[in-house]
Amino acid sequence: MQALLDVILPVFLVIGFGYAAAKRDLISDEAIDGLVRFTQNFAIPCLLFRSISQLDLGVYFHPSLLFSYYGPATVCFVLGIVGARAIFKRPMQDSVAIGFCCLFANSVLLGLPITERAYGESELDANFALIAINAPFCYGLGIITMEIVRNQGGGFLATSRAIVDTVFHNALIIAIGLGFLVNLTGLPLPGVLTDALDMMILAALPAAIFSLGGVLTRYKLEGDLMVALMICGIVLILRPILTYGMASQFTLTENALRSATLTAAMAPGINAYVFANMYGVAKRVAASSILIATGLSLITVWIWLIVLP
Repeated sequence: MQALLDVILPVFLVIGFGYAAAKRDLISDEAIDGLVRFTQNFAIPCLLFRSISQLDLGVYFHPSLLFSYYGPATVCFVLGIVGARAIFKRPMQDSVAIGFCCLFANSVLLGLPITERAYGESELDANFALIAINAPFCYGLGIITMEIVRNQGGGFLATSRAIVDTVFHNALIIAIGLGFLVNLTGLPLPGVLTDALDMMILAALPAAIFSLGGVLTRYKLEGDLMVALMICGIVLILRPILTYGMASQFTLTENALRSATLTAAMAPGINAYVFANMYGVAKRVAASSILIATGLSLITVWIWLIVLP
């Protein structure tokens, strides 16, 4: 109960404040969009750059950590596709988008603040290692699978080029790349710059989770409930169990085990809807699953905080 009160509820209260403020028109949609742009394009990139530039790559950027997280995530991606197709008889393109919902966890807006509150800022290194390849891996897997399903000849190359262009114009990816550059070269950063970055970092997570609450007001629970519940079962129950089981078999540090498992226990990220919207399929399912799973994760994450060392 103490973990629920001390760690999870403050995060979800801030989400709730953002949701209530947007729902009651105390803050406009334009202001929420501006806050999202601030966090996604400036504050969180500063956080990722600063953290990865100081990350011990030899300890945390380890194959066993990445495999412990992305192996189960890939299994859940496949299960989501198979479940949507075999059980719910959805078209294959819909099924791939549903599988993507089972693949992409909200590792930044939920995973980071919950892990930070539970174990402290010094325990986030493994989170940053996972986040560094999250978007390239998940979008790469999702796009390749979708284009194989679509089978439109030149469509694969055209779409792949567009996504590569989008990914490498993404502020988060640029910040991660610059962080690696500083880390690998040992390039010293002037104190005035690091002080400015640290000021930006203080605003990153509170603003991000407040804006997440505002964004969630735009989604509605519309039909496809059973499919959304299947996604919730896979991402909130199966994925963290598989991750914990696999991570326990490797010689991961205690905080790496916790970071991988908690990240795997997060609800689908907003990118699940972005992917569905990009192809114009299963958008209603993606929106509903994000909304339902975010609410249910209040309980499931609490359970994992009790289970984890």
